[in-house]
Amino acid sequence: MVVEVDNIDRRGAGRAVTWRENELGNKKKLKLTVPKTLPGEKVKVTVDRPERKNRKAILDEILEVSPDRVDVPCPHFDKCGGCVMQHWNYNTGQLGHKTSLVKQALEDQGFDPNLVLDTIGMDEPWRYRNKMEFTFAPDGALGLHEQGNFRKVISLDTCLIAGEEMVEAAIAVAEWVKDHQLAGYHKELHEGLLRHLMVRQSFATGEMMLALFATEGPEGELQKAVDDLVARIGEKFSQVKSFLWIVNTDWADRTQAEKIHQLAGRDFIYDEMAGYRFRLWFDTFFQTNPAQAEKLVELALELGKPQETEKMIDLFCGVGTFSLPFASKVEKLAGIEIVESSIESAKRNAVDNGISNTTFLAKDARNGIDEIIESFGKPELLLLDPPRSGAGGKVMRRIGRSQPERIVYVSCNPVSFAEDVKELEQFGYTLKNVQPVDLFPHTLHVECVALLTL
Repeated sequence: MVVEVDNIDRRGAGRAVTWRENELGNKKKLKLTVPKTLPGEKVKVTVDRPERKNRKAILDEILEVSPDRVDVPCPHFDKCGGCVMQHWNYNTGQLGHKTSLVKQALEDQGFDPNLVLDTIGMDEPWRYRNKMEFTFAPDGALGLHEQGNFRKVISLDTCLIAGEEMVEAAIAVAEWVKDHQLAGYHKELHEGLLRHLMVRQSFATGEMMLALFATEGPEGELQKAVDDLVARIGEKFSQVKSFLWIVNTDWADRTQAEKIHQLAGRDFIYDEMAGYRFRLWFDTFFQTNPAQAEKLVELALELGKPQETEKMIDLFCGVGTFSLPFASKVEKLAGIEIVESSIESAKRNAVDNGISNTTFLAKDARNGIDEIIESFGKPELLLLDPPRSGAGGKVMRRIGRSQPERIVYVSCNPVSFAEDVKELEQFGYTLKNVQPVDLFPHTLHVECVALLTL
């Protein structure tokens, strides 16, 4: 078939609609997914089982190429699932698409899409990530998951969205694994030693953390190999200030800890953002694109206009990324976060930065608001930065009933964001504007900062 791509789906593949005749000669609509294509391109494809309503097509040839198509610099682009839009011009394609995603999400909830401003992009949209989680294949190879196949790992010798020193450190670990013929973890058989390698580095301080996740501790028969690894890393990477071996035997495929062994250095590194200093542990949530995250903070301050006579609540405050910059501009601030380790980090970060007008509470958002208001009083300003799933209707209604004058919403998911702010209309709030910010170039993710007023 020859079809024209008219859109991009949520996984970054092109979408096309065509018509085919069934066995009775009636025309039926056929929706096709065509990977690695762009809107406006005319393509020749092969379709297996075209009698179905939705099919994934095999791209045979691009007959009319989009003017926004660019050469892909990464040698792993065709297979790696890390970033799916490298073939799309960053400024004329990717950023416009992200703006349209936010507009569509708001329009679906009845808001005026003209409230959405153009997405703020990066001057240099490469090497922006300060944290990467690599996965070991059963044969010990280290890389990222294959696109669309979470069970297969693509071995990497570079990654163009991660810091160069981070990639070099990961390659050094991969070489050590190969030299000692160590096995990776088999997700289906639930056997093997090495599961993940987490690398995080502060672009501000240069400090790096390496965390190896394994099914056994680093002692016994492994001790000699581990001593060799520590020596190799210490010799080549003086910036590694935290080197951890983390035991995880759980079946769930995530970076969690049952026991932590410090191979070298501290159990945290120092980072800086917006002029404030933070301690980061292996499980600390911290924005992975520091340059754009600082823009998020600046925008939030600009929209929220905090005053020195005001009280403020920072909901889903994490380790205080927004709390600290806002606390220096208000009378007092209360941060609420359900993860206790993050709250302890927020308290330490406030002390490290000489900030004394903060209260941090480890509690779920809805009940935390009630407890804070009872002792703290009604806030004039409230900021929330929830996870991708959003805050949810119950939390948003609780926010609405607390009646802060201004609400700043920082979101990493336009759909849940639009659903959440819709809940506030019944409490008298007006959405003023929405500013998308691209923290993840070459992926489909987009953040946004919005202001609502009572």
